[in-house]
Amino acid sequence: MGGLCCVRLREPVRKGARPQRGVSGMSAIRINRGKADNRSYMLYARKFRFSRRHIETSMQTALAIQFSDIILQNPFIRDLSYIWEQMELDNCWLVAGCLAQTIWNNHFGLPVNHGISDLDIVYFDADDTSALSEKRNAERIRTMLSHIPVWIDVKNEARVHLWYKEKFGYPISPYRSVEDAIDTFPTTATAIGIKPGKHGSEVYAPFGLSDLINGIVRPNKRQITADIYEAKVEKWLKHWPCLTIIPWNAE
Repeated sequence: MGGLCCVRLREPVRKGARPQRGVSGMSAIRINRGKADNRSYMLYARKFRFSRRHIETSMQTALAIQFSDIILQNPFIRDLSYIWEQMELDNCWLVAGCLAQTIWNNHFGLPVNHGISDLDIVYFDADDTSALSEKRNAERIRTMLSHIPVWIDVKNEARVHLWYKEKFGYPISPYRSVEDAIDTFPTTATAIGIKPGKHGSEVYAPFGLSDLINGIVRPNKRQITADIYEAKVEKWLKHWPCLTIIPWNAE
């Protein structure tokens, strides 16, 4: 996953804020790491209509570099990146837990794979939302990654609305893309995805990277309930007791 890293960010979280959809402009910054580290990073900092202020691109660029460098230290993620193109899944991303947990392990001085129980791979195929197709893709990817000693979870985000009510008790609208799904992930820190590519990686972080890098767990109330959030927090605190938890009712 070396090379160029394109990072798409939205305005940092404000009280009661949700990811915005209307784009009024976009700025970009490229940082070259020098001859000893032949990598460059491109930050696309989107500016949104009705936002109170624009992203501080220099700060977010530094966080993007820090994020990418830490993620590459995880051998599970590094091995996955080597076979990424061979997976042949539409709009495929590595998301959520394993990314956040790798950052938390670095932040708290823990072993790189401490507490990581799975890798969440998601894709978007609206033309085939059958459970059988998703199962076949999952089995194929697990075979390719059989040497990685954690569960490989593979889901088609285009079919999540078909089973969500049965699992969580209330319906949701169909997602329009993987990015649309990431926008609803339970916390600002875990609402993140990375897409390795031949010429570098793209990172999607709708709430920015500050909470993630700083070990802050803050609820994203767009889709989940308080019970779901609190169950996540309880589980994570068993492995990362020093996380800063923002209570559900605090914002």
